[in-house]
Amino acid sequence: MELSRLQHLTEAKVLVVGDVMLDRYWHGDTGRISPEAPVPVVKVSKVEDKAGGAANVAKNIAHLDGQVGLLGLIGHDTDGIALEKTLEQDHIASQLVKVEGYPTIAKMRVISRHQQVVRLDMEETFTQAHSESLLERLKTVVDDYDIVLFSDYNKGALASIEAMIDVAKAAGKFVLIDPKSHDLARYRGANIVTPNLNEFKLAGGLVDSEELLTQSARDLITSAGIEAMLLTRSEQGMSLITATEKYDFAAQVLEVSDVTGAGDTVIATLAVMLGAGMPAKDAVEMANLAAGIAVGKLGATTVSPEELSRKLGQYLRATGEHYQTPFDDVLKHIEFAKQNGEKIVFTNGCFDILHAGHVRYLAQAKARGDRLVVGLNNDESIKRLKGADRPINPLNERAMVLSALASVDWVIPFGSVEENDTPAALIEKVNPHVLVKGGDYTVEQIAGADFVLSQGGEVEVLTFLDGCSTSNVIKKIKA
Repeated sequence: MELSRLQHLTEAKVLVVGDVMLDRYWHGDTGRISPEAPVPVVKVSKVEDKAGGAANVAKNIAHLDGQVGLLGLIGHDTDGIALEKTLEQDHIASQLVKVEGYPTIAKMRVISRHQQVVRLDMEETFTQAHSESLLERLKTVVDDYDIVLFSDYNKGALASIEAMIDVAKAAGKFVLIDPKSHDLARYRGANIVTPNLNEFKLAGGLVDSEELLTQSARDLITSAGIEAMLLTRSEQGMSLITATEKYDFAAQVLEVSDVTGAGDTVIATLAVMLGAGMPAKDAVEMANLAAGIAVGKLGATTVSPEELSRKLGQYLRATGEHYQTPFDDVLKHIEFAKQNGEKIVFTNGCFDILHAGHVRYLAQAKARGDRLVVGLNNDESIKRLKGADRPINPLNERAMVLSALASVDWVIPFGSVEENDTPAALIEKVNPHVLVKGGDYTVEQIAGADFVLSQGGEVEVLTFLDGCSTSNVIKKIKA
């Protein structure tokens, strides 16, 4: 498996079709029991909207840098408007069909002290006629994508799934399906279906032994006219089964925090990796690694290319390769991290010749939050600041070395003449929770400090390791 394929994630063009939902969370504290009934009173302090169902699959694809479109059914209501707004923030090209007289499917959860108090479901099953309107929309956009992924939650959007698959296959598309029907023949023509163990058993799969499991899976896909099955098996990992081959992948997590949305992460990662040119076996291996990351987090969350790269490096026992986020994608990745509740730290510098002082400083900066962004002076900026014989190492090489450090999540260049060689404009774009600078500065002297403080952020000055500087390294080399 080549880690370098992660540099091609943007080549994946995936259309997700299915049952979209709005996941709404009311967060608050519980301090008393209601005088009206023996139930806790939750004082709501924050309301959070997230993409759910097929929309969460699309979100996972977007957060892995895939180009993703989304087709689904919503109502003419405020929940539908909220879902569309959420999808726009996630950079998903959604074309949701609005249905008169039906609500947008919404799951409302009340959360107090990290515990779910109650869940309220707002939904009506969409009809065959509604699904056929989605089929007509599919016909108009299918040519823009290479992979069509059907996410079935049995809410009616895919009532016309047989005709939808025919449209996708006639257009020469690779078809992935996360199934809900016990009758796999409904998915005839699919390249890969991804049932979990319970769905597999309900479809007629046998699990009394590994031999029976394999043979019954082959019987099911052969009779249903499906090319392959990716069976997700919880703590047993997952298995890719075709008519002639079977590949098993061990679970990649030591401690499970929450399995919510893990199936969405699996099929989304599989789609992106296939779209990036990976063979099916390698794409499943990546999906298995992504599942291990996802279940180690709380709630329905996503996996980033950076997390997948680090996990893959550990899995392959280091290959000398590493993934570096393209400069143009860094701001988008920062936005996604903020949506996941992660604390962003920013620092900046030239980092021309990396030395022990830099490594120590960056580790200290990372400890102030969850993700560290390094603003890196471009080559022209360094020449203006340090002289014509600098930098020693060009921008791309400096960025590669920095991004290989465990403490650094993202590197992004700055330093145009218009910016006066300061990161102030970049800091406004990043809008970090914490701004860190090393050296003998006061907060007032730090570029971007006023902005960060005005946004409710923190500014902190760290000391450098005595005697360590790029200039001293160069002097020693010349001596």
